[in-house]
Amino acid sequence: MLIKIHKLYLSIYLSIYLSIYLSIYVWKTRNKHQLPSCRKKVSGTTVSTPCQIKMADNEPQNNAEIEVEEEIDCEEGSEDAPQSGVTSELTNELMQNPSVLAALQDRLDSIVGTPSTYIQNLPKSVKRRIKALKKLQYETTKVEAEFYEELHKLECKFAEKYAPFYNKRKDIINANVEPTDEECEWTSDEDDEIVEGINKTTIEEKPAENKEPEVEVLDENTKGIPHFWLTVFKNVDMLSEMVQENDEPILKHLTDIKCVFSEKNPMGFTLEFYFETNDYFKNSILTKKYIMKSEPDEGDPFSFEGPEIIKCSGCQIEWKKGKDVTVKVVKKKLKHKGRGTTRTVTKTVENDSFFNFFNPPTPPEDEAEMDENAEAILAADFEIGHFIRERIIPRAVLYFTGEALEDEDEYDEEGDEEEHEGEDYDPENDPDYNPETDGKRDCKQQ
Repeated sequence: MLIKIHKLYLSIYLSIYLSIYLSIYVWKTRNKHQLPSCRKKVSGTTVSTPCQIKMADNEPQNNAEIEVEEEIDCEEGSEDAPQSGVTSELTNELMQNPSVLAALQDRLDSIVGTPSTYIQNLPKSVKRRIKALKKLQYETTKVEAEFYEELHKLECKFAEKYAPFYNKRKDIINANVEPTDEECEWTSDEDDEIVEGINKTTIEEKPAENKEPEVEVLDENTKGIPHFWLTVFKNVDMLSEMVQENDEPILKHLTDIKCVFSEKNPMGFTLEFYFETNDYFKNSILTKKYIMKSEPDEGDPFSFEGPEIIKCSGCQIEWKKGKDVTVKVVKKKLKHKGRGTTRTVTKTVENDSFFNFFNPPTPPEDEAEMDENAEAILAADFEIGHFIRERIIPRAVLYFTGEALEDEDEYDEEGDEEEHEGEDYDPENDPDYNPETDGKRDCKQQ
């Protein structure tokens, strides 16, 4: 919406400025050079039209002479037709002039982002009161920061109440306990149809070349819920982009994800990924810690919108020999120029992997020194960490079945409808428009 308003303002500024510029240009040209006129009789009325425009000697050569050859078609008594024709011709000529276009662009650049002249021209007494309002705004920002701090404390408190349910979920997934018939009772009888329908939709939407291999069929004696967290990751676009083919065998050993909150000093949270014994690394827990800040920035206090992640740190993964999926060995043959002999050189380079998530770039103390690539990686990392904490952990089973994805898609569609709402409708460009039926419909509505 803001982009549309911005474009509208630019178009208005351009139209006004161009009209004024052309009016002044035409007036100066007509008075300075005393354009000769042609007497022409149109529809019984004799009108005068400029025939030729001779520029001053100091004008650019490509604009030295403009031939005005125009078919004048106006009704009797019309005085504006000849003048509008000249203006139209001059407009075309000027819009092809690079110097004119450059001047217009410079003018627009100076307009965009400048404060309102109304604010600038206010008397000092009014500006003084505006400063008082800004100080009040700053005080409310501090209260807002305090609100978010209390909200974080409340979140820490309720995390303890969620814990028993998350622990029971972990036990069922990993076959530590078998739920009772009573625990398996659920009001919906359409679970199988929902899952089947979502899977079918997913398969139909994927291109033929990206078809997944046939799903492994499990028998009735299967324990727990195999590959639970891997399935969750693959169902979520943000996470599936991180998961590479080499990561999948490792993520099958992921048994649980927890979020441990830090109330203060510093405020933040830690994501804990629990793994069963596997052939890839020795760690049983991989951690990712996020530090948060909930206070207005001194340099820009009015930009405060709540707590923000300012720093994160991973952990050291103790990879077993030859199992590190975050690196790959590249072999390259080098040929000696003189002797013609060749030798093979091996080099270890970084490899795309989900487990790079536990080794984020370390930001410099001065944020201005951070390069764009590292800044983009950290921004994406913060978003992923927040998403896992806010969405994945609390609603894991719904992302496993795909129901959470369906809810998000519906929300996006509603947002798209709101964006299109209010746009101008042009019946002339609608091939299905029928004026007769439209007229009848309007009558019924009245």
